[in-house]
Amino acid sequence: MTMKFRRCMMIAALALLAPCVRASASDSLYDSKTAQKLDVSKFSLFGPLAGRFKYDKRMVHAAEIAAARARGHSTSRCWHYVKDALLAAQIVPTRPKSEYAKQAASELTTSYGFRRIKETNPYKAPLGSVLVYGGRGAGHVELRTRLGFVSDFVSLKPSPRPLIGIFVKPRA
Repeated sequence: MTMKFRRCMMIAALALLAPCVRASASDSLYDSKTAQKLDVSKFSLFGPLAGRFKYDKRMVHAAEIAAARARGHSTSRCWHYVKDALLAAQIVPTRPKSEYAKQAASELTTSYGFRRIKETNPYKAPLGSVLVYGGRGAGHVELRTRLGFVSDFVSLKPSPRPLIGIFVKPRA
């Protein structure tokens, strides 16, 4: 398996899970009534087990966008990429305006209905949650996936920066 293919699969997993930001199963944005099986042509984006699951159309669209923009390493544009994924997946109605990643926590909670959960271990963050980090400079923001953490690049480990919080968007 090539590195580009693996990277695309991990990015696709992020986008797949972005609309499923949740604190519990009952808070999930996933709508089982409208979810559908994937077309066989999309299996390469979602991996060999894709046929076992139903996907929301927003997830499929976000995965296609993320796979097309996948990077092998950081481009120092984590918040830009996460904003685009949240917007493309229709989790937020407008693109967040804050400039720095560490400002994401405030903007997501005040403008977009996200809430901070009590969990402080990134490895235990709910799948699809937004992790915001502080520290020197602009900070960092990433989304939790089954395979790790993703923003403008994919990583199996969370950021080493100080965690500001883990944020989820409850179902409306």
